[in-house]
Amino acid sequence: MHTIGRVLLNAVDAVRSDTPTHAKAGVQIIMGKVATYSTLLILGLVGSQWLPGVLGAPYAAAADTIRVLTMIGLSFIMIRVGYEFDIDKSNLRQYGWDYLVAFTAASFPWIFVTLYFVFVLLPPDTWGQLQTWKETLLAGRFAAPTSAGVLFSMLAAAGLGATWVFKKARILAIFDDLDTVLLMVPLKMLMVGLAWQLGVIVAMMAMMLLLAFVFMHQLRIPTGWRWVMLYAVVIALVSELIYKSSLLIDESVPIHIEVLLPAFMLGCMLAYPRKQGTGDEHADHAHAHDIETPGERRVSTIVAALFMVFVGLSMPAVLGGAEIHTPGNDPALAIAGNPSAAQTAKVLGEEQGIGTITAGQPPLPWSAIAFHVLILTIISNVGKMFPALCYRREAHWRERLAVAIGMFPRGEVGAGVLVVSLSYGIGGPIVTIAMLSLALNLLLTGFFILLVKRLIAPVIDTNRNQGTGKRDRSECHSLNP
Repeated sequence: MHTIGRVLLNAVDAVRSDTPTHAKAGVQIIMGKVATYSTLLILGLVGSQWLPGVLGAPYAAAADTIRVLTMIGLSFIMIRVGYEFDIDKSNLRQYGWDYLVAFTAASFPWIFVTLYFVFVLLPPDTWGQLQTWKETLLAGRFAAPTSAGVLFSMLAAAGLGATWVFKKARILAIFDDLDTVLLMVPLKMLMVGLAWQLGVIVAMMAMMLLLAFVFMHQLRIPTGWRWVMLYAVVIALVSELIYKSSLLIDESVPIHIEVLLPAFMLGCMLAYPRKQGTGDEHADHAHAHDIETPGERRVSTIVAALFMVFVGLSMPAVLGGAEIHTPGNDPALAIAGNPSAAQTAKVLGEEQGIGTITAGQPPLPWSAIAFHVLILTIISNVGKMFPALCYRREAHWRERLAVAIGMFPRGEVGAGVLVVSLSYGIGGPIVTIAMLSLALNLLLTGFFILLVKRLIAPVIDTNRNQGTGKRDRSECHSLNP
C-alpha cells in the first residue's frame, strides 16, 4: 500500500506541474503519467494474484468491494468522456460506419481466439461437437472488448486528448464494448436457454441509447467533480442493486447492467454550462473549460490512477499450478458477484454438460502455456487491426494505425467475461491461457500507448507547423498511399 501511495503522489505531482515552460519538460511530464498508470496497473495485477492467498476466505468480501470501486471509477471516467462527446445528428450515417468498424474490431479477435482454442488447444475428436463451440465461443469472447476506461485515461495522460486518434478511439471503444455486452446475451442463451432477464438487459440498453440521443447535452445539472463522483456512485450502486435483486429471482441468470453504458449516456445528456456559438469552428470545445481547471484535472488524475489499481486487482487469480480454481471454491469469483450465484451457475453448468470439453483437458506444462499465451496475445491484437484499413479520407495512415493499436488494451470487461465462463464450469488450460493473455495485454498497455504517441508525433508536428489541427478530405486522401 505504501508503494501504491507513493506512485499516486507522483501522479498528482505530475498534474500540479502540468504547465511546462518548454516542450521537453512537457513530454517528460506526460511520459511520467503514462509510466505511473502502467506501474499502478502492474501493482494491481500483482495484488490480484497475491491477496487471495494472503487473505483467504475474507478475500470474498474484499473482492466484492474492489468490484464496486472499479465500477465507480469507470463510471466517473465514462461520465467525463460522454460529457465531451458530441453527435452530429445530420451525419448519422457516419456513426453507422463507425459501429461497423467497431463490430469488426470486437468480432475478429473473438473469432481468431475461438478458432485457436478449438483447432490448436482441443483434440480433433471434439471439433465437430456443439458443446465444444458453445464453451469456446463464450470463453473466447474475453478477447473482444477494449478497456475503454484504461484506454481513455492512458491517451489523456499521453497528451493526446485533442487528437483525431482520441476522438475516433472514443467512438470505436464505446461501440466495441457495447457490441461485446450485446453479444453476451445470445452467448448466455447458449448456456442457459431463453431467459426473460436477458431480454430486460437488451431493452434497458436500448432505452438508455434512445434517451442519450434525444436529450443530448440538455440535462442541466451540476458538472463539477464532486457531483460527477456522486453520479458515478449512484450509477454503480443502482447497477449493483439491480444485480443483487435479480439474484433473488434466479441466481443462474442475473440482470447485470455494465456501468460503462449508463455512465457514458449520462455524460452525453449533461448540458454544457453555456450554449455553443453557431458558426464557431471551435464550438465543440466551448464547454471544456469547466472540467479543465487544475482542481478538476487533479481529481481526474487521482480517479484514473486508482482505477488502474482496481482494474489490475480485478483479474482472476491463477493458483495451484496451471489450473484456475473452480467457481465452487475460489473466493476470487466474488469479483463477479454473489458467491452463491457462482455456485448455482456451476450446478446448472454441470446439469447441461457445460465445461465437459474444456475442463476435461489435461494440464499443460508452463512452457507450453507460455507459448500459447504469446501466440494468443498476438492473434487477438491482430484482430483489432481492421480500423487501420478504414478512414482513408479522414486521417493519415499513421493515425489510422494508431487507432487500431489504441484498441489493444484489455481490462475489466474481458476479465468479467472470463469470470462468467468460469462460473458456468468452463475451465482447463484454455481459461488459464486466456487469463494470462489478458494479463499480458494489461502489462503491455503503457507500451501500446507510447507506440501510439510515437506513431502520430510526425502528424501532430505537421499540423502544428501548418497552424491547424484539421485537414480537409482531399489533403487526407493525398497523404495516404
